[in-house]
Amino acid sequence: MGQSTSGSNGAFARRLRHAAIAPLALLIAFEEWGWEPLARLTACVARLPLLAWGERRILALPPYGALTLFALPWLLLLPLKLLALGLIGSGHILLGAAAVLIVKVIGTAVVARLFTLAKPALMRLPWFASAYARWWAWKDGVLERLRASTVWARGRALRRGLRRRFERWRALLSA
Repeated sequence: MGQSTSGSNGAFARRLRHAAIAPLALLIAFEEWGWEPLARLTACVARLPLLAWGERRILALPPYGALTLFALPWLLLLPLKLLALGLIGSGHILLGAAAVLIVKVIGTAVVARLFTLAKPALMRLPWFASAYARWWAWKDGVLERLRASTVWARGRALRRGLRRRFERWRALLSA
C-alpha cells in the first residue's frame, strides 16, 4: 500500500512539474525575445541627462545595494499590476490583459537595464554568481527543449510570415 502511495505521489509530482514547465517556458521565451531589444531601447533612453546621472549612481553601488535595487521595479509596477487585475475582475478582460502585457514589457525593459548595470556588482557576491550560473544552465536547457518543440517551430514560421507581410506592406506604402 505504501509503495502505491509514493508511486502516485511521484506521478503527481511529475505532472505538476510538466504543468509548471509550459508557463515557465513561455515566460522564458518572452524574456529571451524581449530582453535584448528592450535592453537596447532602454540604453538609448538612458542617454537622457537625468537617467544617465542615475545610471552612474547605479554603477557605483556595492553588491548588496545593487541587489536591493531590484525591489524598485517591483514596488513601482505593483500598483499597475493590481489595477490591471482590477480591470479583469470588473469585466474589462481585454483592457486588463493589455495592461498586464504593457506592465510586463515595461518591467522587463527596466529590469533588463538594471541587470546590465548591476551585474558586475552582483557577480562579486559568491552565492549570486553561483546561483546565476545554475540559473543560466537551467534556462539554456529549457530553451533548448523549447526550440526543439513543434510550438516553437510554428511560432517562428508565424513570425517569418508576419515579417514578410510587413515588409510587403511597407514596400507598397513607400512606392
